[in-house]
Amino acid sequence: VSDTVEETNTRAAAWLAEAIRRAVAAHGTCTMAVSGGHSPWPMFEILARDDTLPWGSVTLFQVDERIAPTGDDARNLTHLEANLIAARPDLRARLHPMPVNDPNLAAACDRYAAAIHEATAGTGALDVVHLGLGPDGHTASLVPHDGVLACRDRDVALTSGPYQGHRRMTLTYDCRNRARGILWQVVGADKAGALAAMM
Repeated sequence: VSDTVEETNTRAAAWLAEAIRRAVAAHGTCTMAVSGGHSPWPMFEILARDDTLPWGSVTLFQVDERIAPTGDDARNLTHLEANLIAARPDLRARLHPMPVNDPNLAAACDRYAAAIHEATAGTGALDVVHLGLGPDGHTASLVPHDGVLACRDRDVALTSGPYQGHRRMTLTYDCRNRARGILWQVVGADKAGALAAMM
C-alpha cells in the first residue's frame, strides 16, 4: 500500500524487475503476461527505462484484450505498444498479441494457449502475471456473472458477452493461477471495496 500513485508505480516496476531477473536466473528466460487498464502504463514506462534488465530474454503475452480493430484506443495492445514497446522496440519480436481480429475466435484462443505452452516448455506456467482490479471486482476480463468464470477446460477463452462495450479474450483462472508470480497493481479509492473483498 502506497500513499501516492507515483510510489505505487515505482514499487510495482521494482517488483516486476526483480521477478524478471529471478526467472532469467532460474531458467534463462522470463514469460510475462500483462494487463490493460489505465493504471499500469506509467509503471511500464518506468520499467522500460531499466537498462539493467535482461530484456532479450523476456517474452510478453497479454492477460486480456478487447475485440476491437488494430490500433483502436480501446485495445490494451495499443497502449502496451505506446508505453513499453516504443521504449523497448527489441521486445516487439517477442510480443504475442492476442489474436482478437481472427475470424475464428475460438480457434484463436486455442492457438494463443498453445503459444503460452510452447514458451513455457509445455508447463503453461507463466513466470509473471500482472493484474489490475476493477471497482466491481473484475480482473483481466473475468467479469462478474460472465460464463467465462466457470471455464476450467482451457487456458484462454472468450467472454460470453460484451463488458463495457466489448467482448473480450482472456486468460482463464486456471492459466493465471498456474503462474509462478502474480503482481496485483490496484490504484484508486474506488477499488477499496473490491480489494478488501479480494483480500
